[in-house]
Amino acid sequence: MLFKNSKNNTTSQQEALSKNLEENLQSLKSVYKDCSDVIFRSFTINNKTKAILIYIDGLVNTEEIDQSVLFPLMQQSYKDEAIFKGILEQKLPVSSISEVKTMAEVIEQISTGNPTIFIDKQSVGISLGLAKWEKRAIEEPSAEPVVRGPREGFSETITVNTALLRRKVKSPKLKLKSMKIGRYSQTQVIIAYIEGLADPTLIEEVESRLQRIDIDAVLESGYIEEFIEDHPFSPFPQVLNTERPDVATANLLEGRVAILVDGTPFSIIVPTTLYSLLQSAEDYYQRFLIGTLIRWLRYGFLLIALLLPSIYIAILTFHQEMIPTTLLLSMAKSREEIPFPALIEALLMEITFEALREAGIRLPKQVGAAVSIVGALVIGQAAVSAGLVSAPMVMVVAVTGIASFTIPRYNTAIAIRMIRFPIMFLAGTLGLLGIMLGIISIIVHLCSIRSFGVPYLSPLGPMKAQEMKDVILRAPIWSMRTRPRLTGDYNKHRQSSGQKPDPTKGTD
Repeated sequence: MLFKNSKNNTTSQQEALSKNLEENLQSLKSVYKDCSDVIFRSFTINNKTKAILIYIDGLVNTEEIDQSVLFPLMQQSYKDEAIFKGILEQKLPVSSISEVKTMAEVIEQISTGNPTIFIDKQSVGISLGLAKWEKRAIEEPSAEPVVRGPREGFSETITVNTALLRRKVKSPKLKLKSMKIGRYSQTQVIIAYIEGLADPTLIEEVESRLQRIDIDAVLESGYIEEFIEDHPFSPFPQVLNTERPDVATANLLEGRVAILVDGTPFSIIVPTTLYSLLQSAEDYYQRFLIGTLIRWLRYGFLLIALLLPSIYIAILTFHQEMIPTTLLLSMAKSREEIPFPALIEALLMEITFEALREAGIRLPKQVGAAVSIVGALVIGQAAVSAGLVSAPMVMVVAVTGIASFTIPRYNTAIAIRMIRFPIMFLAGTLGLLGIMLGIISIIVHLCSIRSFGVPYLSPLGPMKAQEMKDVILRAPIWSMRTRPRLTGDYNKHRQSSGQKPDPTKGTD
């Protein structure tokens, strides 16, 4: 188990435990001073040997403590010299028992929820695996809904998440390496990968970047993401976040590495590419023709979400000759009383739309959807009636907003929305030339990005024709025989050849 000691551990916490029970007790009471939830339960063994049980209320199974720990210890008799050995080997019906020899180990076990026993004249404590706390049940992922596919999602409990992965990958090749990050939070972080599929250099790089993190607490996987990404100032996400076990498993089977963080349902998948961020789990659960069509539509809506307002501004401001005469007259009539140029008009509507979107997310579910929908209708109609914006501009902004909702990943959609504003400024000042400059800048930036050594535009840049079948198309499952080549070339064949369905096969 990888363990990163916090740099502010005191020397006393690293020292061995004392054989004097009272000294150990006073040390722990000093550590847990003013901690009303820490319970110190004194009792005796054989009616003469003093012992103490320490645990945090709310993090342990108190019924099991009473029945499986206190009752057998207080009722059964031991020879004095065999007390400690008897507890460890045969007397306690607890599945997980371990020794703790330093104060730092004791604090770690107690803080994790494992009650610890100290016996007089013993310099070793006994940690019991009886941690238990209230946890959220496995539910359908709210951020990645599907029409067809599994309904289970990760939860905030990391042991539940690892169990979900084990259920889908039953091979012992699935490896789970654990470490602690955070001086105060001591958050458990697990690196998951499949041995023989993931490149060892990739695994080492992930471990190295995680071990370099020195922070007081990790409350969500977003903390980890900002420490390990390659280009921190890029608006584009360089890791894939998912709360779906099936998505995490599919990426593990392609040779990627998953990072699970205790306390959050969102896992991190590395490396990733731009095209992975534009794919949905359901692309692979529907028939390949449907998946391909949906993927093409998604690419088209991505361009609409990024460029439609800018193109409208550029044409209306600089290139009116490109508009058919009838449509131009209609648009000119709708803008007769508008006091703002097209750029300001678009910015007002876009900012209003973003405010409504954010309000719909932050408000309670019962009113959030109503506010976002009704608010958009009312404000749009009122703005047109007041002569602040034209009806075509309202329509352009509405179509742009709907198109942005088709992007599967929330953080990717945010990146597209951020980039849309500078392109609008370029369109309002330079016309279509400004839009082209913006597109070129985006492409150059995307070509420069790496995610753990993998080009962000791979397999399109650099070109890997064999892997394009899962980017431009969603090829049939039976035709995708090889895994994508990431940073290595390990066990690249994922299935046997010749599995294309054929009605003549299997007949005499």
